[in-house]
Amino acid sequence: MNVAGAPPAVGLADGLTLAEKILARASGRDSVRPGEIITCRVDLALLLDSGGPRRIWPRLRELGAGIWDPERVVLVTDHFTPAVDAASAAILKLTREFAAEFGIRRFFDMQGIGHVLLAEHGLLQPGMFACGGDSHSSNGGAWGCYISGFGAIEMTGVVVTGEIWIQVPDTLRVTWEGRFADGVVAKDVMLALCRDLGMDNAFRVIEYVGSTIDAMPMSERMVLTNMAAELGADTGIIPPDETTLAALRAAGTEPDAGALGWRSDDSAAFLAEHRYEAGALEPQVAAPHSPANSGPVSQAAGTPIDQAYIGACVGARLDDLRMAARILRGRRIARGVRLLVAPASSRIMAQAAEEGLLTTLTEAGAYLLPTGCGACAALGAGVLAEGETCISSTNRNFQGRMGAHSASVWLGSAYSVAAAALTGRITDPREFL
Repeated sequence: MNVAGAPPAVGLADGLTLAEKILARASGRDSVRPGEIITCRVDLALLLDSGGPRRIWPRLRELGAGIWDPERVVLVTDHFTPAVDAASAAILKLTREFAAEFGIRRFFDMQGIGHVLLAEHGLLQPGMFACGGDSHSSNGGAWGCYISGFGAIEMTGVVVTGEIWIQVPDTLRVTWEGRFADGVVAKDVMLALCRDLGMDNAFRVIEYVGSTIDAMPMSERMVLTNMAAELGADTGIIPPDETTLAALRAAGTEPDAGALGWRSDDSAAFLAEHRYEAGALEPQVAAPHSPANSGPVSQAAGTPIDQAYIGACVGARLDDLRMAARILRGRRIARGVRLLVAPASSRIMAQAAEEGLLTTLTEAGAYLLPTGCGACAALGAGVLAEGETCISSTNRNFQGRMGAHSASVWLGSAYSVAAAALTGRITDPREFL
């Protein structure tokens, strides 16, 4: 199921960042600079049930317009699946009717979270310029493409014209060198960066490089680009390498010729560069009500919880389920604590079953939920009651995000979530490794 990718990075001026190269190619220019307003041709558009057809279709009717290229549109139901009330069912019905009306062949209905499905089906290529109707569309930047989230009005323009204007962003380069200690993962990196870099990085791209990034599997790289949204950045991006190409082939897609040419020039100008040592990082957790309220898990140890949640595009991948199973194997969760697990796609659910991970999790007392966005966005099962405290592997913990306004949500890796489920309080996961 291939989508036409981007041409090789040739014919472009020297001294460009990776993001600038992609934007130059998409705008038909040989060079762009931060602050310029440009119009880009879109290679791929991702629509979700949350802000897609139900927001876009009425505008299309008003305009008397259709879709510029159904083959370049990917449509996913993930936020309202499975329907828990009549309103949710109506949104899903409308989404299915939209797919049929406009002949959208790449329609994934109740198969998983859109950002994860793009990766699973090999629909992203290095050098592509893509748009998504959700802030965490930046997830796809792990594949060396430029993909950013836009609102329903902007996405209406995209699906009608196949183009969008943007302001060329600056690039912040973040370098990580060395190896993590056992129990430290990409989620800990992002919570630390939310604290260090803040969440006000509008009109910026975060480019991640270094030996630590080179050693990461694609699933971990996607955490870094996904949570560029929490940094407030336009998107996150990682230069493609052999790991990227191998993952594309595993997904059934042959990489474009010259895919490895999509990387920043040695002479590229960055707004700033930040360097970190992976070996110095400890497991992190973020206190309510912001991912920037983060620090070493030891500073929050002992905080009691009511619920532990492993879910969302950033926190319920196969590697997350493996992390949780490693902590929980042969153990039982604490009395009075709920551990809810919502795998990020049906494929991940099946793989976890094959590996015996689901058996390990349920024997420890976990409760399996359907795949989808679910409680991360206070939709479906797993929302929080007034005054409850949850530790979650999701990407944001804003007040009211997962349910009641007075509920408190802590963020951590799947290791940290599973450890807290065992003890009934926030706990350093390294105690169980």
